[in-house]
Amino acid sequence: MTEYLAIPVVLGVVGLVVAFVIYHVMTRHNHGEGQVKKIGDQIHLGAMVFMKREYRMLGLFALVLLICLYVSPLGFNTALSFLVGALASATAGFLGMFAATKANVRTAMAAHNHGAPLALTISFYGGSVMGLCVASLGLVGLGGLYWYFGGDPATAHAIHGFGMGASTVALFSRVGGGIFTKSADVGADLVGKLEAGIPEDDPRNPGVIADNVGDNVGDIAGMGSDIFESYCGAMIACIAIASTMQVAHSNELMFLPLALASLGLLASFAGIALVRLRCSSAPEAALRTGTIFAPVVFVIMAWVLIDNIGVGTHVWWSVLCGAVGGVLIGLITEYYTGSSPVRKIARSGETGAATVMITGLAVGMQSVVLPVLFLAAIIFISTHLSGLYGVGIAAVGMLSTVGITMAIDAYGPVADNAGGIAEMAGMGEETRKITDSLDEVGNTTAAIGKGFAIGAAALAALAIIAAFVETVQVHNPDFSLELSNPVVLVGMFIGGTIPFLIASITMTAVGDAAFDMINEIRRQFREIPGLLEGKAEPDTARCVDIATTAALRRMILPGSIAVAAPVLVGFGLGAASLGGMLGGALLGCVLMALMMANAGGAWDNAKKYIEKGNLGGKGSSTHAAAVVGDTVGDPFKDTSGPSMNILINVMAIVSLVIAPLL
Repeated sequence: MTEYLAIPVVLGVVGLVVAFVIYHVMTRHNHGEGQVKKIGDQIHLGAMVFMKREYRMLGLFALVLLICLYVSPLGFNTALSFLVGALASATAGFLGMFAATKANVRTAMAAHNHGAPLALTISFYGGSVMGLCVASLGLVGLGGLYWYFGGDPATAHAIHGFGMGASTVALFSRVGGGIFTKSADVGADLVGKLEAGIPEDDPRNPGVIADNVGDNVGDIAGMGSDIFESYCGAMIACIAIASTMQVAHSNELMFLPLALASLGLLASFAGIALVRLRCSSAPEAALRTGTIFAPVVFVIMAWVLIDNIGVGTHVWWSVLCGAVGGVLIGLITEYYTGSSPVRKIARSGETGAATVMITGLAVGMQSVVLPVLFLAAIIFISTHLSGLYGVGIAAVGMLSTVGITMAIDAYGPVADNAGGIAEMAGMGEETRKITDSLDEVGNTTAAIGKGFAIGAAALAALAIIAAFVETVQVHNPDFSLELSNPVVLVGMFIGGTIPFLIASITMTAVGDAAFDMINEIRRQFREIPGLLEGKAEPDTARCVDIATTAALRRMILPGSIAVAAPVLVGFGLGAASLGGMLGGALLGCVLMALMMANAGGAWDNAKKYIEKGNLGGKGSSTHAAAVVGDTVGDPFKDTSGPSMNILINVMAIVSLVIAPLL
């Protein structure tokens, strides 16, 4: 297989070139002038300032971990892998965010001057850069390390450091970006809509620019890093499990996840091209076509590959199981966040905010059941077919077409930003109708993306945990995880508490930051003469600074807990207790992530359903109740919920890295 080791790297470079070409084509479109350009520049500059400050702080944290790895028995190779993983994850998030902040103003101008088809094309271009950067940098970074180490099972453990680096960056990016975006969103909504009675994205609201900046740093850069670490974590888990297998085709099984990811990138190219061709049709039809077409192409190519390398068709069935499961989990999420449950929540607003909260929580809890049952089915079938390796390769199957999946997910925040720019620049009702239609589709794609991310993170984490067990057994053949062992049970209970602790910390962070934001917006409305009358300019930079400072200050503790907990339990209570902790944390994270993401998405869409003129429309008491639900749902779906995905992967990959030392 050595002659094929460079293929993932080469295809990754090709993917980056394609992303650059798409970015170049997108930037050739009109970016406006005057007020439109000013607003677009403010959003871009705010996002860049936040990312630079976040990465500076993250760099110091990563440097400490890098030194610890280098001086530990794990040595130079693991430290090198950690550095490459951190740089690749950070670069993917930054490039995607940079492209999105260039695409949003161009989408607004296209909607204003040319209509929906071109606006959809440009916003999808912005998302495609993110998707291709995630997929391509994963192949370049991880594939490059695999090629550097020569695919040798003896040095395969060093690659685990790549996942640790990627996960560390992802956790800080997701948590920091989530706190930023939701503190701004909650503050702008509560003061602007409920107190001042002005529309969403009104230029008089000082928090609107910060809200738009947050869409980019949280829902694009943060989401990109989130998917990146699951994408790479699944491949690393497969490599780790295969390296411990004493079978005839172990080298082929080690290389297979990289080969499948390479095919997934090619399938993503095809899916992106198809969406571009269908942009003249309805947005939801165009995006859905790409979502379904790419996995179908990938599964066919995967059959040809697996049949030719001779590892057995049972492995292909595991890949198919993961790919189909990812689509099904996304469709279930779409139902709970965009169908009859949403209308039920909206109707409950007729009796006040309390019933909106009760109904939304009930919908969120119910939405957990089917996705978890599908995950259980994937685990059962894939392990029956291919053992523990089957879980990992099923996760790879689910994530291989991440290029198109992430492109469609990142499209949503670009369209949302375009609507905000159109409102602030006064582009008129017709333009806003176009951007709102794109945004509505974007809300659905974002909800599907969150469901997909949770399912992928769960499978990737389970595969990494399986790799942890296999790695420990190499050094200690008698090692096992048994529920009859009280040390394992102690670990499970400890692990089960950690998701609740992190959720509490992140929810509190959003609440505290929103408190500061609300007081600042109130102060400006009160102290800046003529602001509410539209005769004065708000101090948007101050709101951006409040959100930035709050996010950076409050993201350190969750990140530190996620990295430190496996080390403390592993060296304090032993490998068996650490394995139990990972099991408890995995279940807790998946359940909480699904409930919070789906409840938040349903609350958001219930508010939008009323804003279309249903049940009294904007300004009614029903709308006011729905706004309260949406305000609670914001940190649910965009801060605490998504942080669960990364939390379990960080804990799992840190455990895998330290496994030989236990």
